[in-house]
Amino acid sequence: MKVAAMTAKQVHAAERTLAAGTWSITLGAVLFSVFTVTPLVRGVTPAGWEWTAPILPLVVDAAVVIVVRLDATVARLGGRCGRWPTVLRWLTGIMTLALNIGDSALHGDLVGVAVHAVAPTLLIVTAEAGLAYRRAITTALERIDREQHEHAEREREKRAERERLAREEREQQRAAAERREREAREHTALLELQRAEREAAERREQRAHEDQVRREEAERAERQRAEQRAYERAREEREQAERERREQHAQEQRERREREARERTAAAARERAARTKPGVQARPVNTAPAPAVNAKMNEADALAAVRAGHDAHDSVRTLADRTGWSVGWISARLQELRDEQAAA
Repeated sequence: MKVAAMTAKQVHAAERTLAAGTWSITLGAVLFSVFTVTPLVRGVTPAGWEWTAPILPLVVDAAVVIVVRLDATVARLGGRCGRWPTVLRWLTGIMTLALNIGDSALHGDLVGVAVHAVAPTLLIVTAEAGLAYRRAITTALERIDREQHEHAEREREKRAERERLAREEREQQRAAAERREREAREHTALLELQRAEREAAERREQRAHEDQVRREEAERAERQRAEQRAYERAREEREQAERERREQHAQEQRERREREARERTAAAARERAARTKPGVQARPVNTAPAPAVNAKMNEADALAAVRAGHDAHDSVRTLADRTGWSVGWISARLQELRDEQAAA
């Protein structure tokens, strides 16, 4: 962009130089033509009209000025007007040349012809060269404008591409930021879910452990109660067995004492009989114990009798006499009935 701008400035400067030079040459040639042609025209002008002599060179020079000015304008616009401007340009040039060298030519002054031909010739050549220069300058300016426009268009496209890339980069960065934020939220949610699951698992494990501890404590307590019941039952059975043994021993002692008493009574009776009836031999008295009143029940009947006696609050001894089973067995069955009622 800077090189194109400098080139355009240089071209415009050259164009201004060309315009200044062309107009300087034109004005000089016009002024020189007026001074040169006026005497020639005055010499061929009727008497009394000599004051009109400057009009002809002025008219011709005006045509030259018009040609130079319009050629410059048309060339600057890059246009062409056909052959008539060319005819006018050469016609004015030839007329100016002829008028300037006419007086010297009529007097046969070749040096004067050469001298007076310089300005018109220079004017004609300058007009043609200026026209060519202006067309070249116009072409160059068009090319520069086109290049500047193309350069500006390329810069605009590059700027638009940079903006598009920057916009895409911003979009990508925003998308990446949103993705990172979404991943962070998902990661946080996942960690929170894992933490909640871990806490729930720990609570479940804690509850399971507490339940297991309670079950173990309950089982241990149940075992202790069972052991205590077994211990109490065993103790009661031992006490019952000891009581039965003592009662059995006492019973045996009573029976022995009763048997001994019966034997002593029988012996005393025999002695008395022997003393009251001499010569009669006494018969031996049967001292065997009387048979038991109640026979032993089978186990099913005995269990039914124990359950009925438990409900009627009968004593262990009464149930033992009623069923024919031992006091220890009756006590064990009564304890089982009490355990069943406690469990229910």
